[in-house]
Amino acid sequence: MIGIDIVSIPRIEKSIQKFGHKAKKRFMTENEQKLHTKISSIAGIWASKEAFSKAIGTGIGSEFSFLDIEILKNKKGKPIINILNPKLKQTLQNKQIDISITHDGGFAISAIIIL
Repeated sequence: MIGIDIVSIPRIEKSIQKFGHKAKKRFMTENEQKLHTKISSIAGIWASKEAFSKAIGTGIGSEFSFLDIEILKNKKGKPIINILNPKLKQTLQNKQIDISITHDGGFAISAIIIL
């Protein structure tokens, strides 16, 4: 399974400027809000969650919400996915999940591969 997403960093920035902390709470866990403070990283979180939803074949909606996973970092700074939703965690328990995030030129892009 594979998912990819691209998002305009200024679009995410405008949303946060307009709605403040409430905008972040809509798609970021408390752990993510502490870890990711730069706007490019925050946009990367959005893209990653969209890409994950595509990889599992649901999109964002009733089967998968932005707060069902969180994007953290390992000791070397590599992004990792922590699955918070128990049902989803059980479904993907024996799967390898790889994530890549990049941002440049005003865009954040993320790719997710689930094997």
